[in-house]
Amino acid sequence: MITIIKSEYFSLEDFMNNPLDKTEWVDGQLIEKESITLRHGEIQLRLGRYWENYKESSGQGGKVYTDVPCRTQKQGRSPDVAYLTPELVAKYGNVPTLPQSFPLCAEIVSPTDIAEEVLLKAQEYLESGGEEVWLVYPESKWVMIITKNQGLMFTSGQVACTQTVLLGFTIAVDELFA
Repeated sequence: MITIIKSEYFSLEDFMNNPLDKTEWVDGQLIEKESITLRHGEIQLRLGRYWENYKESSGQGGKVYTDVPCRTQKQGRSPDVAYLTPELVAKYGNVPTLPQSFPLCAEIVSPTDIAEEVLLKAQEYLESGGEEVWLVYPESKWVMIITKNQGLMFTSGQVACTQTVLLGFTIAVDELFA
C-alpha cells in the first residue's frame, strides 16, 4: 500500500534539496516508504554492516549508507542499503541528495511489494548511474544481483558476490538470512 504524505505540490527539486526521512519522490508525489518489519530491518543492517566491514578490510574505501536519498532519471529514491565509491564521496559527499544512483545498492523486498515494480526500480537505478543492484528477498531467502549485462540468482547453500562494485565481496546466502 502506497501512502502519499504530501498532497500539495512537492517537486523533485524540493526532494533533492530537502529530502524527508523514509520517503521517495515517485511520479510527482512524495511517497512514504512502506513500514519495515523487524526482519527487514535486521537484514538491512546486516548487509550494510557486511559491506562496511568489507570496504574497510579490503582497503577500497568509500561509504556505506542506509535509507539515503538519490535521484534517478525519473524519481527521487532511497535505497535500503547503498555504497558510494571514494571518488563519488569526494565529489558528492556533502550534498543532501546524491544527484545520481548509487553505484551499488540493495532493496530489501517486502512481501507486499509488487515484483514488476521492484524490477523496474532496479532498472531505474541502472539507467541512472548505478552499476549493480541487489534485490534481497527475505521470505524466499533469495538474492538477485542485477547489472547492466546480467541477472544472477543466489539461493540457500550458495554464496552471493558483487559483480562490478566493491569487488571481491562475498556472503553466504544462509548467513545473510540467519
